[in-house]
Amino acid sequence: MHYIYLIKSLSNPMRIYVGYTINLEERLKTHNSGGSVYTKQYKPWELITHICFKDKFQALAFERYLKSPSGKAFAIKRLW
Repeated sequence: MHYIYLIKSLSNPMRIYVGYTINLEERLKTHNSGGSVYTKQYKPWELITHICFKDKFQALAFERYLKSPSGKAFAIKRLW
């Protein structure tokens, strides 16, 4: 499965992150151990929600949408 996930920083709750992975547990461990350049300074992270896709390209398209201005508005209203 291909996952799009939304995480929130516990140390700075205004910091949120949207990402893609095929192994959700390992990816969250990576974020919380400081293994990601974009998220290491705001660790620890909490998983808010995740969405599963069978198709990698659909998952990546949804991630790209959630990072767009209209996708951010959708996520704030429906997913966070």
